[in-house]
Order: sequence, then structure tokens, then C-alpha cells
Amino acid sequence: MKRRIFLTSSTAVSLGICFPFIGCQQTSSETSEEKTAYQQLVFSLLKDWCDGMLKVQINKPENAEIHGALDCPACNKIHGRCMDAVYPFMYMADKTGDTKYMNAAIDVMEWSKNVTRPDGSWTVIPNPKSWRGISVFGAIALGEALHYHGHILPADVKEKWMDRLARVGDYLYKNFDMTFTNINYGFTAVYALNLLGRILENETYLTRSRTLAKEIKNWFTTPHYLLFGEGKPSDKKSDKGLLGVDLGYNVEESLNGVVQYAIIEKDEELLQLLTKALEGHLNFMLPDGGWDNSWGTRQYKWSYWGSRTTDGCQIAFGMMADRNPALGTAAYLSTELLQRCTADGLLHGGLHYTTHGIKPCIHHTFAHAKPLTTLLNELDKTALIDKTASLPVVNAEGIQHFPEIDVWLAAKGDFRATISTYDFIYKEKAQQGSGGSICLLYHLKLGPIFTASMAKYLLVEKNNQQPNPGKEEVVLTPRIEIFEDGEWFTNIYDLKAEVETETDEKSCQFQVAASLVNENRQSPKGIDAKYRFSYVFSDEKVEISAQSLNDYKSSSTARLVLPILSPTGEKITQNTPNRIEINKPAGILVLEANVPLQIKKMEKERAFNMVPGVEAVPVFAEFKNNRKEAIICTLKMLDN
Repeated sequence: MKRRIFLTSSTAVSLGICFPFIGCQQTSSETSEEKTAYQQLVFSLLKDWCDGMLKVQINKPENAEIHGALDCPACNKIHGRCMDAVYPFMYMADKTGDTKYMNAAIDVMEWSKNVTRPDGSWTVIPNPKSWRGISVFGAIALGEALHYHGHILPADVKEKWMDRLARVGDYLYKNFDMTFTNINYGFTAVYALNLLGRILENETYLTRSRTLAKEIKNWFTTPHYLLFGEGKPSDKKSDKGLLGVDLGYNVEESLNGVVQYAIIEKDEELLQLLTKALEGHLNFMLPDGGWDNSWGTRQYKWSYWGSRTTDGCQIAFGMMADRNPALGTAAYLSTELLQRCTADGLLHGGLHYTTHGIKPCIHHTFAHAKPLTTLLNELDKTALIDKTASLPVVNAEGIQHFPEIDVWLAAKGDFRATISTYDFIYKEKAQQGSGGSICLLYHLKLGPIFTASMAKYLLVEKNNQQPNPGKEEVVLTPRIEIFEDGEWFTNIYDLKAEVETETDEKSCQFQVAASLVNENRQSPKGIDAKYRFSYVFSDEKVEISAQSLNDYKSSSTARLVLPILSPTGEKITQNTPNRIEINKPAGILVLEANVPLQIKKMEKERAFNMVPGVEAVPVFAEFKNNRKEAIICTLKMLDN
């Protein structure tokens, strides 16, 4: 094997040696001119991320426990999966010839010995008792680094990496199946075993991969082909008989693996099934490239653009753009959103991290760098990606029900909304948007107006979530609430809320009956706190009304809470008690009510919630003594 000599860009230029993207004439297959606009966007963002990761890579050769790892600006710990960065680092080393990327790749893999177990697995943090399932993702990262870029490695390093790949392959083969845990592991293992089987020339791995792949068809709901299994056990059902579906994990991780498998194996029957699945999930992509996971079982990791520790939707959707151009649009818009959420070379976990001064977790960057790397390594499969085809959300009209998750999508004029009564709970008290709330409200010109947060932010995965900032948590889900003896009761926790819908030429209408209960699904003692919501979506406005169905007695005042998304700096005006205006770049958002509107006092100019990483203005209206008198609020847009 020939050993390639790596030079810095400055040395290469001085010697007259040309490498791609360093200012010399490039080979025809790698010129930026020959890349599509999307491919150039991907390369630019990937390079920005790789350089950002280099800035936080620990350089302390005297301390093998930390040298080469990526330090996390947000979590004050080392994430064991940071070794996944070996793949994007190797790509940059191969395409630029700059030794800094090669050194970074070798150092991060050398550090991974700190999370290596005797059985060939890697652990999620440098603790031998921590979770080992993440080995499947490390196996893919290392495998693809070797597959695409192994030719540039020194022979001794490549031999070590191949041996390490064989050891993790043995771990995957012995331990993984479709019900190993959440479905994302089984689906990802289908591709991992296939990839490793080809690289290591191990027919046993290939056979196991193909055997597992026969089960793929059993994991999709009807009628919308949503992937289920994001719950423990993966075939668990809720009280309503609903299965566990999480949009973030599905689009950013699980579907990537099986799409890659189906393409490699040229499995046309599976490709047709996956096309339907991608189209089903595509209903939940927002016009700005965000994913509406307000309702998902693992919403606690929702970061607006996806999920905190997953990889990104670019592979699954981008590589299937030849079957439906709108899938390519999804990949394109998602990448643009990731770029907008990037600052100082690192991907931030939501729209408003920077305006609120929240530091980014490094996990977002090294995980999402991997699919971008694969797209650049498969330019022929991504050449059709553009954003000329419209997303379903843009052309939607009326009400669409997803019975397998009890979620409704509404579309009228420029307004788009999500209403949920989904009752699958991933972990006790980890409550996503439900209870008949408007879990998401989006305006095609103004952007997101409401998003659901967790009812109470919990570190369900303490190694994979950031603490919520500030002393007081502000819940973002629109709701009704009361406090009895200091205990919180709200419709968000009501998993038995009922929804009726009606549509006509002028509007989409929802009637929701829900009870106010606590996190244990219990009503206030001696109080039957039942409420009715009415949501009416028309071309020009959204009308939200709420009223009690019982004139109960309570020690506290019930209120309707409507937290409006707004980053720090947007001007808020309240010239009258019943009207609030928020100046946004594309227009003025107006909220009017038949009762006075109040803004909750906050520590800073805006409230912030980690789910989905946004700032908001918490607005509320209190019910009068006659609880059956409705509060009526109207949202509309005015031109600036």
C-alpha cells in the first residue's frame, strides 16, 4: 500500500502541488464549479463544522484520558461519541491535504480507547458502566471513514483501525436485533452490519444484515407509514392502543440506515416502501426546514431542526430525491436551517441559542457532520437535490388526521397548526405536547408562533441533554392552567382529551374537551375542572377561545397561557390592555383578546426553553369570576 504524504495548504502551494479547495486548479471531479448549489452548501457547512470542532479538540498529549477528545462547551464533560468525528475529519483530510484534519482524526480515534470495552463496544461517556448501544453509530462512522478515505492512512494506522472495526462488528453481531432497544438501533444495525460485512469481507455480517432487513416492513404504521418503535419495549402500546413514534429519531437516524441499505442492496421493494415512509414523515417538515416533533415520544430531545444526538435527515431524504423531488427539498431546507443555527463553527440546538446566550453542545456538530460527509462522498446520488419542489406543508389545505398518533394538521391561508392528543409516554412524567393543545402554530410569512415544550423539562437522558437555563422554567405549550395548593393542573397532562373537527370553505374548526390534571393525571381535589377549547383557522386569522364547562370554586385564578415565540430584540408594543404587537422581520404579529392580556415577568428580556431551543414571550389571560365566560384571543398579521 502506498503511503500518502500530507502537506499543509501553504506548503502545498509553495511546492506547486495542488489539492482541492486550497486555491490551486482542482481535478475535474472536485471543482466547486462542477458541484451543484446544494453540494457547495454542504461542503461549506461541513468545513465550517470541522474547523469548529478543531477549535475544541483537546491538545494535551501528556494526558491520554483527554487528549484528542472534543471538549463540550455546554456540558462540561466529554461525550464518548465524539470519536464519530473521525469520518468528517478524514473527508477533509482527503479533500484538502491539510495535516490538521488527519491529525485530528487520528487523535480522536486514539482517545476512543477511553470508551472502549473488552467486548468491542464503545460507551457513551468514559464510564465503563454507561450505555454501549451507541457502538453502532461509531461503527458506521469508522467504517465509512475507512471505506471512503482509508487509502490516505499510514499503513500501520489503517491496520489498527481495521482491527478495531472488526472488534465492534463482533459486538454488533452478537448483541443487535430489531428489539435490542428503541427501533433506531435495530434499523441502524441493518446498515452497519452490511457496511462492515463489505469492508471486512465478512459474509456472516452480510447475511445477518439481510435477515434483519426482512423485518423492516413490520415497523410502519398505517395509513401514513410512520416508523414506530421509539419506546421501551419497542412494541409497547399506549392506553389508546397507539405505538411509539418519534419524528426526530425517525427522520434523522433510523430511516438513514435502511435507505442506505436498500440502495446498496438494490432492493426495489424496500425502496418503494421507504419512499412511502419518507413521504409520510415529510408531512411534518416545516417551511423553514424545521421538523415538527412537538408531539413525538422523545420530544425531550427536540431541537427544532431535529433531535439532539441524531445525525440529520440529509441521507434518507437526499438520496431518494430521484423518486420524489420534494424529498430533495427537505434535505436542502434542513441543511440551510442547520447553517442558520451555526455560530463560531458549531451547530446550536435551536433557533434562539445565540440570542439567549446559550452555549452549544458539541454533540450536535459531530453527529450532524456525518450525513453531510456521506452526501459529498456520493455526489452522483445528490446531484438532483434542489428546492424547486414544494413541501406538503406549503400546499396543504384543510385538516389532516394521523390516527396512528392522534395528531391533526390544520392548514388555512398562511397558518399551519398541529393539535395533539397523542397518549404514548416514553418515560413517566416526560410529557410532550398533548391534551388537545395547539402544539405548533406556524405562519408562512412570520415563521413559528407557538411550539410545545415538555410540560416539565426533565433530563431523561442526563448524558445527552443540557440543563434548562435560568431559575424558573417557562413552559411553551399553549394551555389552560390553575394552581391548587401550589400544585399545577393543566390540560397538557390530560391524555383523554377529545377532539372534534369541521371544515368549510371559510375555515378549519376544532372543538376540544379537556380536563385540568396534574402530572399524575389526577384532578384537583373536589374540583371538576373541565374546559372547552375552540380553534378556528381562517385565511386571515386564528381565533382561540377557552371556557370552563363547570362553574367550580377554586383558590386560584385559572388562565389561558399563550407563549409566543420571539427572539431577543424584536419590539413588543402593548398600547392597550387587550392588544399586543410583536414586530417581526416580515410583518407584525397581533394578539387581541376580549380580556386584558398580561406578559409574565422574566429574568431576561425573553424566556427560553431547551425544547425546542427557542425564546418566547409568555402571554396569559385570566378567567373572570364567571368561569363559563369565554376568553377569546385572535392572532393575525399586519404588514410592517
